[in-house]
Amino acid sequence: MMSKIACVDLFCGAGGLTHGFVLEGLPVTAGIDMDPACRFPYAANNKAQFIEHDINKVTRDDLLALFGIAEHKVLAGCAPCQPFSTYAQRYTIDSKGKWGLLYEFARLAEGVMPDVITMENVPRVAKHAVFHDFIRTLERLHYHVWYGVVDSSQYGVPQTRRRMVLLASKHGVIKIVPPTHVKPKTVREAIGQLRPLQAGELSPTDKLHVSSTLSDKNIQRIRASKPGGSWRDWPKHLVANCHQGESGSTYSSVYGRMEWDKPAPTMTTQCYGFGNGRFGHPEQNRAISLREAAILQGFPQDYAFTPDDGIVSFKVLGRLIGNAVPVNLGRAIAQSIKLHLNSVIGNSII
Repeated sequence: MMSKIACVDLFCGAGGLTHGFVLEGLPVTAGIDMDPACRFPYAANNKAQFIEHDINKVTRDDLLALFGIAEHKVLAGCAPCQPFSTYAQRYTIDSKGKWGLLYEFARLAEGVMPDVITMENVPRVAKHAVFHDFIRTLERLHYHVWYGVVDSSQYGVPQTRRRMVLLASKHGVIKIVPPTHVKPKTVREAIGQLRPLQAGELSPTDKLHVSSTLSDKNIQRIRASKPGGSWRDWPKHLVANCHQGESGSTYSSVYGRMEWDKPAPTMTTQCYGFGNGRFGHPEQNRAISLREAAILQGFPQDYAFTPDDGIVSFKVLGRLIGNAVPVNLGRAIAQSIKLHLNSVIGNSII
């Protein structure tokens, strides 16, 4: 039987967007990413093929083969956001090679001409010419394009994560569905039920529920930290030298605790470190665990990131979790695509 619709997820990572699509019944045939660490979590949790490949080398024919004989095609692509981030702009990270990834996405979109195209990135991407070149390419191809910055917490993600979302369709006007959550989900609702841990402890039942170790000084610091506060709450002898000068006084979001009854801050690739942001547990004297970070990104509690005999690396898994598209934002994007296609093509497509 001919499949009515198929999706391919470029820059698929650990599968946040794909998993959101799958939960909404939008079939994904494959995800493509050049990071080998993505293979296990993507394939183990989603009924989709993982292809380890450089997007620069993916061809039109490669994608057409992945779409197969589906009547309608959806192409998703969430290019690495680091080149467009505030951090990159501030510290002039060398990201020359990554700037071109949106152009590669545009090349593949033009080659395949899918029914719907979607992209997610940081809000600052709109400040760069490559983003507007991408839009102009789609408009030249007669796509109807919508884009805007959305607050993920309004779509059931328990964190304040603002993201640029783009939707484009060959068939007519398309836009993201209205917010699904009037009241944001809180840290307590998301991770309050997990087993308590000490710094450096590993849960005996979930190897991803593990927190990083803390030095004696950082143990003193987190004990002196208040939920929603900062290092300014500490006794002076605990304040780092880099924060005592005028140049460091504005960095109030590091060494902070989350608040139980508010959404978490934006998860980053280093969200497992107490000193890397407001990633201290609201109550326990430690940074959040990898599992807690994944749940705050919307991944189910049983989402597997490593095989049973695999190694848990904070650096590797922190990167996969922090870079992921929040699952519930993926669900909202999938809902938007389904609503649109059902309205312009037919009620029975999905």
